[in-house]
Amino acid sequence: MNVDLTGFEGETERMRLRPYAFDDHDEFADLHGRDDVARYLPWQTRDDEASRMALERHQALALEQNDDGVTLAGFDKDTGRLVGEFVLFLRSIDHRGGEVGYVLHPDFQGRGLATEGAAAMLQLAFETLNMHRVIARIDARNTASAAVLRRLGMRREARLVRNEWFKGEWTDEEDFALLEDEWTQQAHPRLTWRVPGS
Repeated sequence: MNVDLTGFEGETERMRLRPYAFDDHDEFADLHGRDDVARYLPWQTRDDEASRMALERHQALALEQNDDGVTLAGFDKDTGRLVGEFVLFLRSIDHRGGEVGYVLHPDFQGRGLATEGAAAMLQLAFETLNMHRVIARIDARNTASAAVLRRLGMRREARLVRNEWFKGEWTDEEDFALLEDEWTQQAHPRLTWRVPGS
């Protein structure tokens, strides 16, 4: 697989999706600098310097080998504000496997935007990248994220009990998954996009 999302421009019903630019630093730092955002995520709340380093890592936009990931920032169409970010990892070339993730600013929670953005990433995974199976892994305490995954049609396949030492305590993990043929049987809001060279 060799997919590069540099220059990607996407649009859902309420958001514009694109790669992060360095000019997005202030909004990126606001999102990543919040304790309530980082609570269930595999990184600590970031200060300004850590945010700059993370934003630089987010400039990687190619899916070429196992565990490569791409992040698209979602911006509210009405206000232009950063809603959050939506991530797709290539987990296995041989098995056409991926993983989806998302981070939403608390100001935009409760409006279905996480579902809307994650559905766009699943559409890319299954319809553009020809993935067979996409998973999502969450902290079992994150019931709001579990609800998002269920709305996407993903099924919970496992609960791993106290499997990870996470931010000072043993925590449970819930694993969800969706297959390509299951995706095609469901109706979802459509993502429109442009990928240069495609």
